[in-house]
Amino acid sequence: SEFKNEFYLIVASDFPLQGYTSFWNDCISSGLRGCILIELALRGRIELEKAGMRRKTLLNRKVVVTRNEQATGDVLLDEALKHIRETTQPETVHSWIEYLSGESWNPLKLRYQLRNVRERLAKNLVEKGVLTTEKQNFLVFDMTTHPLTDNLIKTKLVKKVQDAVLSRWAGEASRMDRRILALLFLAHASDVLENAFSPLSDDDYEVAMKRVRDLLDLDLEAEAARPNANELMLDVDIVSLLN
Repeated sequence: SEFKNEFYLIVASDFPLQGYTSFWNDCISSGLRGCILIELALRGRIELEKAGMRRKTLLNRKVVVTRNEQATGDVLLDEALKHIRETTQPETVHSWIEYLSGESWNPLKLRYQLRNVRERLAKNLVEKGVLTTEKQNFLVFDMTTHPLTDNLIKTKLVKKVQDAVLSRWAGEASRMDRRILALLFLAHASDVLENAFSPLSDDDYEVAMKRVRDLLDLDLEAEAARPNANELMLDVDIVSLLN
């Protein structure tokens, strides 16, 4: 399943409003944009420029488009890809997350903002039959929420995230599923890791959080130097730690 959809399901809260992503949590916006860049990298549309003789760090390397010029068929991904293609000067992952979130101080970059990403992701998941749409009363507001049609989908995803740092703990990042690793980083940066770990027993919670802290302390530059590493994904992980 698509990476950004998995992240959306992790961040959509179960309580107090099922299927509601907090509009007051700005970190989620950056997390969703990070997911879009990761998915474009997974689909072979973008990558980081070569490190070169001077061995630039991940944070300083620019995002470049690959030779694969085909559209992805996903509206959000293709919109972001169009912006990346249109820039005359390549930009870093950090800059792109800011531009796509509309957080740039440069007025010329505001046109790169992806608008209504949460609503569009939710609509996409409604169309796929994963979510449904409801009006719920919250305090004095009527709010549109998107509860799951089948709770099992989220339960399985959350279990996969929990298992990655518990029963399936690989002992080191290079042996972990890179999608799960990125989900852990982005969920932590977006302040929603609690959502995934809250059902755990106290002992499991403690072990899981300790392992997450170990992962957050990793030398991701060294991880990127390993064969078959997805450098752009690891760059998004690094940027998530800057929030």
